[in-house]
Amino acid sequence: MALPHQTVSRRSLLSALGGTAALGALAGCGVPAAYVQPGDRAAADDSARDRRLTWANWPLYIDTDDDHPNRRPTLEAFERQSGISVDYVEEINDNDEFFGKISPALMNHQTTGRDLVVISDWMCARFVRLGWVQELDRARQPNVARYLDPLLRSPAFDPGRRYTVPWQSGITGIAYNRRKLGREIRHVSDLWADDLRGRVTLLSGLDESFALLMLGNGVDITRWTADDFHRVCDQVQAQVRRGQIRRFTGNDYTKDLVSGDVLACQAYSGDVIQLRADNPDIEFVVPEEGAELWAESLMVPNLARHKANAEQLIDYYYRPEVAAELAAWVNYVCPVPAAQHVLASSDDKDTAALAEDPLIFPDAAMRRRLAIARDITAGERVEFAKRWNKIVGL
Repeated sequence: MALPHQTVSRRSLLSALGGTAALGALAGCGVPAAYVQPGDRAAADDSARDRRLTWANWPLYIDTDDDHPNRRPTLEAFERQSGISVDYVEEINDNDEFFGKISPALMNHQTTGRDLVVISDWMCARFVRLGWVQELDRARQPNVARYLDPLLRSPAFDPGRRYTVPWQSGITGIAYNRRKLGREIRHVSDLWADDLRGRVTLLSGLDESFALLMLGNGVDITRWTADDFHRVCDQVQAQVRRGQIRRFTGNDYTKDLVSGDVLACQAYSGDVIQLRADNPDIEFVVPEEGAELWAESLMVPNLARHKANAEQLIDYYYRPEVAAELAAWVNYVCPVPAAQHVLASSDDKDTAALAEDPLIFPDAAMRRRLAIARDITAGERVEFAKRWNKIVGL
């Protein structure tokens, strides 16, 4: 396996996921799942006679060729092996923005023109609740059934992953500059230490921020309550008043951390892998209380005309050797633990070293401290967003 291309993290180049500008009109859409009429979920599947599909994904979220950036080696291999032509479109830059783009078609029982999409699990939860995605035929996906990470197999919004399959995963934890701070960070509460006053940032996105803070309070984030949420808001509001928090950020927290203006912050594991390549003093920690494990997942929208083709592509990426090639390029938590052995056996020492990185393949001790938060329901979202946005200043 060739040495992977070390690209800038996708999240570092995008605005924060889960922008709330569309909440007033789109939160839960106000459209119950019952709105979907019989027969709307699936169109006639043309896969058998039409060997193609359209796949919408985020920028910088698939392997590319170092010498030819427009070439995608794993995807091209799939096309050769399957005979399926893939129209790969890097059009997703924000979950809410993409929701607003395709929701009118789904509400009006029309095809979105996309057979496969990748969005964050908290947004996937909204699609599943609304009944806007098709159930996947696991009989067509033996690799998914065999290799999907047990930690990701059954989130609260999609028990058994009937409608979604993780594309890549990650951890929301704490990043800090150990040399400049002069000590370790081990707990969420360490963010509130006096020597960090004015040198801390938190994520501004509601869906990205709350779970880690709840874990610091000893909350089981798989079943958190409204009281748990408001307790976090009270704590954050108090820290804002005392000047502890420098600002709330999107993915630009990395700039503050690199410059030294911030010494500790909420952060994504994939970003820190990239930052450490230039500054080994930057560390990522899963606090002793735990951290949030999240995923961005593949879904087949209602009325997609090439469902079987999409299912075949999903299963292809769950081959351990393919998952390993992808993981070596994107550097997020790989949803296929068996890919670790593929990387470890590489003749290239740098590639083999990736197999030992716990931010790509969490070790047993770290895995015990990871949990998937239950999502914010449609009924909760408007109230919670209103309070959180007032604190953040949105």
